[in-house]
Amino acid sequence: MNQDISKQSAIKFVVLLGLVSLFADMTYEAARSITGPYLAVLGGNAAVVGFVAGFGELIGYTLRLFSGYLSDKTKQYWGLTIFGYIINLMAVPLLALAGHWWVASCLIITERIGKALRVPPRDAMLSHATHEMGRGWGFGIHEAMDQIGALLGPIIVILVLFFKGGYKESFAILLIPALLAISILVIAKLLYPNPHDLEPKTIELKTKGFSKIFWLYVTAIGLIAAGYADFPLIAFHFKKISVVPDIWIPIFYAVAMGVDAIAALILGRLFDKIGIIAMVLAAFIASLFAPFVFLGGFYLALVGMIIWGIGMGAQESIMRATVAGLVSANKRATAYGVFSTGYGICWFLGSALMGILYDISLPALIIFSVSVQLLSIPILFLIHKRGKLAI
Repeated sequence: MNQDISKQSAIKFVVLLGLVSLFADMTYEAARSITGPYLAVLGGNAAVVGFVAGFGELIGYTLRLFSGYLSDKTKQYWGLTIFGYIINLMAVPLLALAGHWWVASCLIITERIGKALRVPPRDAMLSHATHEMGRGWGFGIHEAMDQIGALLGPIIVILVLFFKGGYKESFAILLIPALLAISILVIAKLLYPNPHDLEPKTIELKTKGFSKIFWLYVTAIGLIAAGYADFPLIAFHFKKISVVPDIWIPIFYAVAMGVDAIAALILGRLFDKIGIIAMVLAAFIASLFAPFVFLGGFYLALVGMIIWGIGMGAQESIMRATVAGLVSANKRATAYGVFSTGYGICWFLGSALMGILYDISLPALIIFSVSVQLLSIPILFLIHKRGKLAI
């Protein structure tokens, strides 16, 4: 295959999946911008919000271990991706019908399960396409488009609330972008039935398990995940303390998603040039969000959300790109599943603990968040010294 044609096809494939993610994120990130306050309205407390957010991530990320392995075993990357997107997106508009916090909680967790099923096979397909264009840049473009949707989604909620609608009306209208995402995904499948052809074939040595560097990387990112507060808890704090008016909560989230998109592109380019040091820089900056978010007034909280967005941009772009450089092509979906499982377990434990700490001591929550994230930096430096990634 001509290299220029291959690169053009790869870019088109990344953009198509980027459009899918744009409309998908428009759907579930819009929902996530108000699930914290919504659970509070339905009778949930801080512990419920923290547990639901954390448990949703736990079961979602844990299932990625199964999804990734099944994808590599059966080679049904498209089938699992499409099935996962349907579950992921259809759970959101159903939140409009929830009448109690436990019903909403079940739907929030169902949405995470759908995402778990489709992420490893989708990321494996993306890893093939991004080989020719630069993995940092390719995953950065995908994440930027992803976050354009995450930016537009909360704006939809803002408009619904501005025109005197409620949370239920906000969830119901999100059926439209959900259907658009699924339609584009089917088109992408018809145009690119075999995405692995976008990466040149190489002779790979058969090995058992994963390298020590891979497991070190999982440990480092697990520490970052453990200290990273999920937005529902942040939104709960904004509403409870009245730091941010209700209508401004989704605006703050939209700002963070916009920053996420820009950071993903910048960090993606940086990653292709300097490798994992880009992650070190991002981890240090992101570790500072908690004091601003949980102790600041309106404007300092906004600064905190900007920092939080930078961290999310790194986690959803170069963090994923790094995995592709640590394992062979035939085990990437499995690697993404293993990686995501470790990430999700740490996210759950951290989220649950921070939900508890919130009701006990905000300073303790902040100290935990900052210190645990900073612990990842020495490990990332160690990985950098051990050897170069296959970027």
